[in-house]
Amino acid sequence: MCNCHPRMQELGRYIKALHCPTRWTIIDFIGDGSRSTKQIYEFLNGRGEKLTFSGLYYHLSELNHADIIEVSEYRERGRGAPEKVWKLKTKRIVIELLDKQENPPSGRIYME
Repeated sequence: MCNCHPRMQELGRYIKALHCPTRWTIIDFIGDGSRSTKQIYEFLNGRGEKLTFSGLYYHLSELNHADIIEVSEYRERGRGAPEKVWKLKTKRIVIELLDKQENPPSGRIYME
């Protein structure tokens, strides 16, 4: 566990999710719309990423855990499991450095 300021601990989950260039590519590809797991996989592999589906799910899971992306719907794909369609949940992360009594609260990290 980090022995740092609570605001830094909160910021750490975003740093963990956003440290990887592949995840930024996923965010840019989803953009203001939505993309299926298969679309993201094909896009990344078309750019030479050489990801497996399990590797892609790891990246999607990290972004989802940080509340940066979310599942917007499930698409039926025949007999298999439904395919997840992803969209951005967070488009902006704000870091307020001062801890004042304001609305929205300063000294906090919040998403928009």
